[in-house]
Amino acid sequence: MTTTTTMAAAGADPRSAIAPITCDTTGTREKALASLLEQIMDSYSVSDDEKPLADAVEAFLRSKPHLTVHRHGDTVVASTSLGRPRRVVLAGHLDTVPVIDNFPPRWLTPGDPLIREDVAAAHPGERVMRGRGATDMKASDAVFLYLAATLVDPQYDLTYVFYDHEEVAAEKNGLRKVAEAHPDWLAGDFAIIGEPTDCGIEGGCNGTMRFDVVTHGVAAHSARAWMGENAIHKAADVLNRLNSYEPRTITVDGLDYREGLNATLISGGKGTNVIPDECRVHVNYRFAPDKTLPQAKTLMMGADAGAELGNGEHVATGGVFEGFGIEMKDESPSARPGMDAPMVVSLAKLVRERTGREPLAKLGWTDVARFSLLGVPAVNLGAGSPLLAHKHDEQIAESELATMAGILEDWLTGRA
Repeated sequence: MTTTTTMAAAGADPRSAIAPITCDTTGTREKALASLLEQIMDSYSVSDDEKPLADAVEAFLRSKPHLTVHRHGDTVVASTSLGRPRRVVLAGHLDTVPVIDNFPPRWLTPGDPLIREDVAAAHPGERVMRGRGATDMKASDAVFLYLAATLVDPQYDLTYVFYDHEEVAAEKNGLRKVAEAHPDWLAGDFAIIGEPTDCGIEGGCNGTMRFDVVTHGVAAHSARAWMGENAIHKAADVLNRLNSYEPRTITVDGLDYREGLNATLISGGKGTNVIPDECRVHVNYRFAPDKTLPQAKTLMMGADAGAELGNGEHVATGGVFEGFGIEMKDESPSARPGMDAPMVVSLAKLVRERTGREPLAKLGWTDVARFSLLGVPAVNLGAGSPLLAHKHDEQIAESELATMAGILEDWLTGRA
């Protein structure tokens, strides 16, 4: 079967400005959604290169007379002012992780060998979009753009947020910057983050922190190793503590969150004939929303270790890594699911009717935590499989966009 490439001519600079985004509402919803997905998939928007796509999204939203549009950096916020008693925020990030062999994107026709077996089995006879960002999360962005263009009389006031730098360190996150500079732009009674969930609801999220556990030694020539102390050998105790740690599964508001504590990087040594005087084990701790960020840090390094982002190395006074040096690299809080909130209950009921899916816990970290800090209950609901996010063969079946759009359109207008 043929494979259709949707990208512009080969050899074009993928970071250049893209054509204006359009949404033709004279045809079917499915056709409009597919067109929007093509247009934003064609834009190379790896973190740090979101500006061309943000420019196009801003221009598209400003063309809609029922929306008021603001921009901070490469984050674009558009909102209605209909005087409704409640407001819903719909948020999606524009950036992607780095491309591998999956840019430019392609529509794959049924039978194409590049279609994954699981996708083909779940969506027989459908076209499939393959490319970086297909599930994480340009499919959901396309749905939000469609809703922004077509929902002129919803039962709630709506705010659409398209933000940058979600896939990198927290300090660069565009949503975080808007929350700090313009928290009023994000005000609402409920928020939906379009992270891929197979169009189900995933409530809350695990928190995450990344830090280096540091061991120190004394440098020496390896021919006279007794003159030094080997910092890499000392790291064996760090690895032993990681191996002996038993992660828990914790139930919060009826959803099960599985924690994790893992080494993800290790570095040390300055030469092949030098006893290393320092070794760093980079650790990632994913913690359930039954604990705050300070409580999670206490479990890892003690309550008074003093390790904070940007303040260098401190000795752990307790916890799993007591006695070792700790240098914080990144941290983000968890978020409770809030599944008993009335708006969540009604949305979950509709999702169950349309997809048969019960709410699940979000095990990865998402920006629902940022809305939680602002006092806005939030859930994850998006098109595409979370298991395909960041994979080289990232892809999504065409009908998933219509499923997501149908759920949100009917819920936001009160038709369901």
